[in-house]
Amino acid sequence: MTNSNMAAERETQKRRAILASYLGTTLEYYDFLLYGVAAALVFPKVFFVALDPMAATLSSFATFAVGYFARPLGAIVFGHYGDRIGRKNVLVVTLVLMGLASMMIGLLPTYHQIGIAAPILLVLMRLLQGVAIGGEWGGATLMSMEHAKKRGRGFAVSLVSAGGPTGAVLGTLVMTPFTLLPNDQFLSWGWRVPFLISVLLMVVGLVIRMKVTETPEYEEARKKQAEQGAQQAIPLVTVFRYNKRHIFSGVIGGLAPLSFATFAAAFLLNYAVVSGHSRTDALLAMTIANFLNIFTLPMFGALSDRVGRRLLMISGALAGIALIWPIFMLVHQNSFFALTMAMVLAMPVVQAMMGGVFNTWISEKFAADVRYSGIALTFQIASTLGAGLSPLIAASLLALGGGTNPQWVAVYFAVVCAASCIAYIYSRDHFDQELAATTETNDKPQRESNPTVREQLT
Repeated sequence: MTNSNMAAERETQKRRAILASYLGTTLEYYDFLLYGVAAALVFPKVFFVALDPMAATLSSFATFAVGYFARPLGAIVFGHYGDRIGRKNVLVVTLVLMGLASMMIGLLPTYHQIGIAAPILLVLMRLLQGVAIGGEWGGATLMSMEHAKKRGRGFAVSLVSAGGPTGAVLGTLVMTPFTLLPNDQFLSWGWRVPFLISVLLMVVGLVIRMKVTETPEYEEARKKQAEQGAQQAIPLVTVFRYNKRHIFSGVIGGLAPLSFATFAAAFLLNYAVVSGHSRTDALLAMTIANFLNIFTLPMFGALSDRVGRRLLMISGALAGIALIWPIFMLVHQNSFFALTMAMVLAMPVVQAMMGGVFNTWISEKFAADVRYSGIALTFQIASTLGAGLSPLIAASLLALGGGTNPQWVAVYFAVVCAASCIAYIYSRDHFDQELAATTETNDKPQRESNPTVREQLT
């Protein structure tokens, strides 16, 4: 094969990997984020009917958070096998697991039918969703980044990140027509249909992912390990041995973008309905914001390939501190336009400025042989603490303020943004550097004599 043919083949594989990762992530996040919509609008009235409205809402958001607590487990398990047997194989398993769990949620009996067993089964299915998405994100990110060129990594990964809001748009577009049903029909069977559609989406995703090849960076890492003849250490052990600082800074840095994601998708949606907006208007406003987010995430990702990751993430964190109060003020206006502007400020502006860059920023911190384990664990811990707990914490703080005053909620999100901003300021930016294929595990003098590895360890 000539050099031109090889270059053309690599370009084809790159485009195929990015498209497959984007579509696969879209399908997985359709399932995962659809749960957030149902947690705000349905589950308090179907699975927690024995509680008063505020307690039912808190319980529903608690089950929403359970999925995030399961994500680190999925990151550990699937990250290990993603570094050992390849990215592609793991992504097939996570897609099937997510599709089956979502289908089962759509088939669950209600509290009136089987009592306390209903919310218990709901939690179990949410745990499976969390395990699946915990393994999905890292593999999809790496399939794109490891096929991309050095100065195109930010854009490639941000396209995969755009699968999140695409899945959310798809989920809300499917759910919205059913919200127009009479309330008793919506709560009895209407909300179930979007979850049952997951089976069809799972089949589509499997067909796409089976055609993707393994990433060249992963293959290079495996080749170098074979040439060195060194015993392959457990990836997670290697990550904790050499990358503790990267994990810590990545977790703190992820709190703001991930908290803002579920702030709009779950809490703000519920808060808008409580504040007097119709359920349909709230869903439509969120759908518009998610649709714009599909484009702003790649825009900021591409920009980060030119100006670096840190500058955009610091700007996004400062914007979050400045805009959190205007967001709540807009929600309080009796206007669909004002509600839409609030959603837009929260997602395609604040969240996208950080979220469109964050995934690449943490991925560039780890060598290829442990990258799946490193980024999956870092991201999912941050996701659990940020995205998973934020709706529950925000709902609790709102209850502390009497159920209508969001001042403590605003303070909470401002503090989260400030913490992430500090992490960005004090972390290095690897956007213009070649990334190491393997992490050295021999003695210290040898590690320090290798400049590429040393760059990974600092």
